[in-house]
Amino acid sequence: MIKRSLLVLFLSAVPLLAQQNPDFHREFPPFKIAGNLYWVGTADLAVYLINTPQGNILINSDFPEDVPAIKKSIAQLGFKYGDTKIILASHAHGDHDAAVGIIKKETGARLMIMDADVADTESNAQGRPAAKVDRVLHDGDAVELGGSKLIARLTPGHTKGCTTWTMQVDEGGRKLNAVIIGSPNVNRGTILVGNKNYPQIADDYVKTFKVLKSLPVDFFLGAHGNYFGLKAKYEKMKAGGPNPFIDPAGYKAYVEEREATFLKEWDRQKKNPGSPAP
Repeated sequence: MIKRSLLVLFLSAVPLLAQQNPDFHREFPPFKIAGNLYWVGTADLAVYLINTPQGNILINSDFPEDVPAIKKSIAQLGFKYGDTKIILASHAHGDHDAAVGIIKKETGARLMIMDADVADTESNAQGRPAAKVDRVLHDGDAVELGGSKLIARLTPGHTKGCTTWTMQVDEGGRKLNAVIIGSPNVNRGTILVGNKNYPQIADDYVKTFKVLKSLPVDFFLGAHGNYFGLKAKYEKMKAGGPNPFIDPAGYKAYVEEREATFLKEWDRQKKNPGSPAP
C-alpha cells in the first residue's frame, strides 16, 4: 500500500512539473535537423520525425495536450500524421510517452518499447499511457523502415528501460552519426543507495555513462531540447552557416558534466543512505 501511494504521488507530480515549465507545452517551429530527421516537438519536449518512403517514425509523444501541436508541426513540414508507422520513446515518463496510446490509436502505428519500460508503458496507473506494446525491444535492436535504421541503446538509470537512439543521417553528401540521448539525469527524489524498487539503479547509471561515452557522435540531440541548446542552435541554423546541431564537443561536455553530477550525488547518498536526490 505504501509503495502504491508513493507511486501515485510521483505520477501525479508529473503534470505539476509540466505546469512549472511553460516550454513543455509551448509550440516551437518544426524544422529539418538533417537528412530525413526532423524536429516536431515543443520548445523543450523532443519529438523526432524520421521520414521514409514507407511512412514515418516518431520518437516520443509528449503529453496528450501536446498532440495537436505535433500534428500541426508534421503538417507544416508537408508530411501526413496518418503516415506514422512506428512510435518509439526515450523512456517511460509522462513528458515523453503519455500520448503514445493516442497516436497509436489515431494512426495505427506500431509501438516499440525497450523491454524494461514495457510494464510502465502498458500500465493504466495515473499518468501512464496504458498502451499495448507491439514489439518489445532489447539493447542493440534495430528498428528499420523505408531504408532508415535506428539502433536502440539501453541507457538505464533514469528509468530501467531508458533508451538512447542512434542513427545515421545524410549531411552534405556524408553519412553522419546522430545520437538522441534518453536521459542521464538523476531526478529530484531519486534514491541511489538502498532503493528497494530498483536495487541496481546506481550501477545502471554507471553503465549508461560508459555507453554514452563510447558512441560515435556528430549530431548531439536528446529527449529535452535543453540538453543540447535547442533554441540557440535553431537560431544559428536560421542565420545560415555550418549545421550547429553537429556538436560532438558539446555532447562530450554534456555527458561529462552529467556524469560528474551523478557521481557527486551518489557519493552524498552513500554517506546518507536513504536520502533522496534534492
